[in-house]
Amino acid sequence: MTLAVTTYTAAVMGLLLLALSYRVSQSRLAAKVNIGDGGNAELFSRIRAQANLAEYVPTILLLMALVEYATGYSILLGVCALVTILARIAHAIGMGRPAPNPYRVAGTAGTWIVLLVLSVWALIVAVQL
Repeated sequence: MTLAVTTYTAAVMGLLLLALSYRVSQSRLAAKVNIGDGGNAELFSRIRAQANLAEYVPTILLLMALVEYATGYSILLGVCALVTILARIAHAIGMGRPAPNPYRVAGTAGTWIVLLVLSVWALIVAVQL
């Protein structure tokens, strides 16, 4: 069995992480900051956008892989993948804007909803094994 949805989502998230990492590196060079944020608000925001993706996405991908392996492809899994991609992009955009902003709210809410759906789904699958 292939994990096509999970693999596609992981690939897109990898590219997004690379883009966010590049933005952090650009800001570090411009601000001449080697470690940390040097008190630079823009750099701090970019670091947090990158780190937030790195904090949530591995768990989401693991849950997606386990559910996809156990149940195969489903529309719900595809929706979870799409929402994850859109939510993480929206969150990254929102991190660079003053609060409150709809991008960050939508990104956070989308990520949490997907995490909840996949967690409950994985529990249901585990009980049925």
